Amino acid sequence: MTALTDENVPGRHGPFATTEADPREVGRVRTEYSPAHDGDPDPGEIVWTWVPYEENDGRGKDRPVLVVAREAGGTVLAVQLTSRRHDGDRDWVPLGSGPWDRSGRDSWVDVDRVLRLHEAGMRREACALDRMRFNLVRHRLRERYGWS
Repeated sequence: MTALTDENVPGRHGPFATTEADPREVGRVRTEYSPAHDGDPDPGEIVWTWVPYEENDGRGKDRPVLVVAREAGGTVLAVQLTSRRHDGDRDWVPLGSGPWDRSGRDSWVDVDRVLRLHEAGMRREACALDRMRFNLVRHRLRERYGWS
């Protein structure tokens, strides 16, 4: 198995790079809980990809994201997770802990920043989030952006 370096992390470079998407300009978005153990990233699953820093200066890091919707062009929309505490911050939905974090730390999802991912730009070392926690994120996205 090849070790991941900053240069060979899926989603880092090229046509399959992870990018930020303007959630108000992505068109009609239908979120649905549909994880399937088929090797493809599905809404409701947490996958790992390289995520650019908000400064958009070429830096970023490999991190978990929650897939929330599929797009017609074959890409998916996702929101990033962090283990940094965000209690009381409306833009962050608390998820608690899960198998995506080997240390068992609590996680939060940032609904203020939406990412566009390509299947070839992510790792599938992931898990499905339970429907209840996915619905918390889905509800917040619906409130914020009018997604269905």
